Amino acid sequence: MRTRPSLRRRLLARLWIPLAGLFLGAALLSFAVALHFGDRVHDRWLLDSAMTLSTQLRATPGGVALDVPRAAIEMFEWDSIDRIYDEVTGASGARLFGNAQIPAARDRAAVGHPRYYDATIGGVGVRAVEVVVPGPEGVSAPVTIRVAETRGKRHALIGEVMSLLVPLQAAILCAAAAIIWFAVRSGLAGVDDVASRLSRYDPVHLAPLPDVDAAPSEIRPLVVAINALIQRLADARGAQQRFVANAAHQLRTPLAALQVQTERALRETDPEHHAEALAHVLKAVTRMRRVTQQMLALTRSDATVADTLSMQPIDLGEVVRDELQCWADAAVARDIDLGYEGAESGPMTHGEPRLLRELVGNLVDNAIRYGNEGGEVTVSVGANPARIAVCDNGPGIDPAERTRVLDPFYRSPASTGDGCGLGLTIAHEIAARHGARLTIGGHGARGTRIDVVFADAASAS
Repeated sequence: MRTRPSLRRRLLARLWIPLAGLFLGAALLSFAVALHFGDRVHDRWLLDSAMTLSTQLRATPGGVALDVPRAAIEMFEWDSIDRIYDEVTGASGARLFGNAQIPAARDRAAVGHPRYYDATIGGVGVRAVEVVVPGPEGVSAPVTIRVAETRGKRHALIGEVMSLLVPLQAAILCAAAAIIWFAVRSGLAGVDDVASRLSRYDPVHLAPLPDVDAAPSEIRPLVVAINALIQRLADARGAQQRFVANAAHQLRTPLAALQVQTERALRETDPEHHAEALAHVLKAVTRMRRVTQQMLALTRSDATVADTLSMQPIDLGEVVRDELQCWADAAVARDIDLGYEGAESGPMTHGEPRLLRELVGNLVDNAIRYGNEGGEVTVSVGANPARIAVCDNGPGIDPAERTRVLDPFYRSPASTGDGCGLGLTIAHEIAARHGARLTIGGHGARGTRIDVVFADAASAS
């Protein structure tokens, strides 16, 4: 089973792994420090021993001699842990004193400047010092003194230091790991709190999460984003509920009329009254069909299905002229002069042909339905950028109502037509799906002008 990613585990790993690396580095550094100071202390003892031997040099008729009592030599060479080696040689290399032959330093020491080095005596590694000192009074040739010892005390000292430091550092590491664990756990408590509140969230009310300002600064953007999502969901659900309620209201009226007139037609025996009742039935069916078609058109233009649109290059003028032909009879029925202004071809834009015809059809339908009988409706097409304009000389739309008429099923109180309040909503949604902007303005003294302007990026010359 695949382990789910955990922010807490990820943070602990990113903190504990470097901490373990620091512990290892500190242990190595402690070892290097112990080795360094151990060597310095014992190297100093070697130098002191060599200088002690130099004070015992005496001039003799034959050259130089080392005047040291046997008891002093035994005391000098005694050590409970290491083996001590010493050697004193004259300028010619002849041994004046010593208990072993100590290898000379690779780089010979200068007078007054000791040279420390590692060597081997009898197959055993030793640490040695070589000191060149002036001969005693009356002797001009220098004398070389070498003192060496095995490494037992040095190793013991390093072991003691490490046995103290490593447990101390391990204890510090454990304490730091515990502190990190507590800090990560308490630091992520805000995330756990948000998760807990979301687990108890009531999806019926869609209320935002409280105490946003009390959340840590790193979590606050998440809470704000969640609240923004909740608000959008609440708005969408509210719009859906209003849509359903309005749709039910819009369908209830023609359905009730259909039922009444159907019952009347069944009762009527007079052919004239029977035909009149059937005419009312047809009117109710026609209205219900139109409401249903417009609701389906609004659903097709919704943003949730925008990805399924078959966008392609379109001649906007051709689409508008073809759609206007479908509304010629409706214009003639109301004695309205329906006209077109624009080039024979173009401008070109990208869009879904069926939805763009739906957009033009709804705008023209509104202009014919709510315009003055015997008036004019003009549809124009322009370029740079591509745009469509529908103008009428009807009663117009009050500026205070021009935003609200885009809401589903909203009808201006001054409206006298038999529409259901979806035409402009559908046109607005289709325009938005094509990256276009729909605006409502005045035309002439009282008329209405509706412009649909397509974005420059979406149009092509």
